[in-house]
Amino acid sequence: MRSSWSRRLEDARVLLFAAAVPLILRVRKLPALPAWLEPSRQTSPPPSPSEVDALVRRVDALIAAGRPFVRSGCLVRGLTLYRFLRRAGADVSLRFGVGTMNDGFAAHCWVVYRGEPLAEPRDPRPLFEETWRIEPGIEPGMP
Repeated sequence: MRSSWSRRLEDARVLLFAAAVPLILRVRKLPALPAWLEPSRQTSPPPSPSEVDALVRRVDALIAAGRPFVRSGCLVRGLTLYRFLRRAGADVSLRFGVGTMNDGFAAHCWVVYRGEPLAEPRDPRPLFEETWRIEPGIEPGMP
């Protein structure tokens, strides 16, 4: 079991990363993100689905607690979840899509785990046409 100290350090990493996402997106263009988001090496076995769910709940709680320093929105959530789920060894991808909502243009990003959107209030696939993805081991780009 991880110590309280290491848990706090990991929580701080999540908060700092989430707070930095807007700056990261200004400095790193979308095509450069995958190499930067991926862990340098994988040392642990993939987490179980219950461990993935627990990590998602923890990241979501940290993002909510970090306001107003951490922006809300799918880009912050998606990039943060993707980075820390990949660091934990989860086989996830990050999808980006466009569509219309309330008669206007809308864009969204979401994490996919085991072929399904992860922890989304609604399945985004019928609402947004996927335009780009980040997937481990696959060249990023169009689906």
